[in-house]
Amino acid sequence: MAGAAQGGRCPGPCPERCPGPCPGPLDYATAKFALTRNRRVGLLHRLLQLGALGYLLGWVLLARKGYQDTDRAPRAAVVTKLKGAAVAAAGDAGRRLWDAADQARPPQGERVLVLVTNFIATAEQAQGACAESPAVPDAACTEDADCPMGSPVVHGNGIKTGKCVMFNTTHSTCEIYGWCPVENNTLPRTPLLAEAENFTLFIKNTVHFTKFNFSKCNTLQTNDPTYFKNCTYDPFSNPSCPVFRVRDMVEAAGDTFGDLALRGGSIGVRIEWDCDLDRPAAQCQPQYSFSLQDRRYNFRTASYYWDAQRRLYRNLLKLYGIRFDISVHGQHLPGFEHAAQWGLIPQPPHCSPLTAFPSPPVCHQAGKFSIIPAAVSCGTGIAFFGAATVVCDLVLLYLDAKADFYWKEKFEEAKPPEGKTEAAA
Repeated sequence: MAGAAQGGRCPGPCPERCPGPCPGPLDYATAKFALTRNRRVGLLHRLLQLGALGYLLGWVLLARKGYQDTDRAPRAAVVTKLKGAAVAAAGDAGRRLWDAADQARPPQGERVLVLVTNFIATAEQAQGACAESPAVPDAACTEDADCPMGSPVVHGNGIKTGKCVMFNTTHSTCEIYGWCPVENNTLPRTPLLAEAENFTLFIKNTVHFTKFNFSKCNTLQTNDPTYFKNCTYDPFSNPSCPVFRVRDMVEAAGDTFGDLALRGGSIGVRIEWDCDLDRPAAQCQPQYSFSLQDRRYNFRTASYYWDAQRRLYRNLLKLYGIRFDISVHGQHLPGFEHAAQWGLIPQPPHCSPLTAFPSPPVCHQAGKFSIIPAAVSCGTGIAFFGAATVVCDLVLLYLDAKADFYWKEKFEEAKPPEGKTEAAA
């Protein structure tokens, strides 16, 4: 009752920090503006305002283009075509010409293709019994008991016949039933198809941003039928010619053709589409980058034929080559676009350097002005301006040496004159 008799002041051990009388359930508090001649708080306020303005203009609008709506999940298609020729000896068959039909696997031009650069040939194999290779550990033996009949040779070339035979003057191995003679494993010291470094790879990529009904191709629109036969890609002088020389691609990935061609490898090809559709469509151009994914790659293939006695033979080739991966998919995180533009969460790595990527996607996105993201971005900037005022109020009312004085000046109770109140009653 004593507190109520003294004007209803708030109780507590620190009444000088009380903003005024205890508010009732039907009381209304309105803002009061007080001009303070405090240079330190005034300087802090201006610095916070400049920071909010710089963030809004420099980061949100210019760097992140927060006024644009984006499409990071377009439809994309890739067509590839390999051209070139090389000459090499294929075992006992002698020298033969290898062109794109022989060296490109698969030949129909898909997003993943292999360029053959080296091979090991095993000619005239026929099914029968022969000694297993001493390079296979499970084939070593000293007696027939070491070769149980019917057991497959682990990592070998056939089925054990139950006999231990001499492979040569120094090694004895289990006899197997399989393709004989067994596969040759002697790798040439240099790539047999070294001319493949001058092969060219044509990559045609078309993207369609469905949200904006905009399509773009990475090839130059020209009426010259010989243009793509004579041009080679250069990022400065010929950026619209997607014809790449294989040696240039390997070097751009950080390796040399001779080293990679010997045992094969894998190269990731990355195509980046980052288009600002508020600008002319001609400025929407892709960027290419390459990364080395693996240093070894090989597979086997065989061609079969019958001799005059109707006996089946085959020529086995163990092929080493460079695999080009052009994977087409976008980095799309639904609902995260605006948060990434404001810097509240990390931007998806759709346009980060390929060296940090284990699998190389085709990175593509397009942006165009839209009133909704523009309004949201501007609203975010205005909110930061309001936050600057809140921070300065906290400093003024809690941290300043004259905080008590500012409390009393900022908060007060407004009452109508007593006479008018009684008359109204």
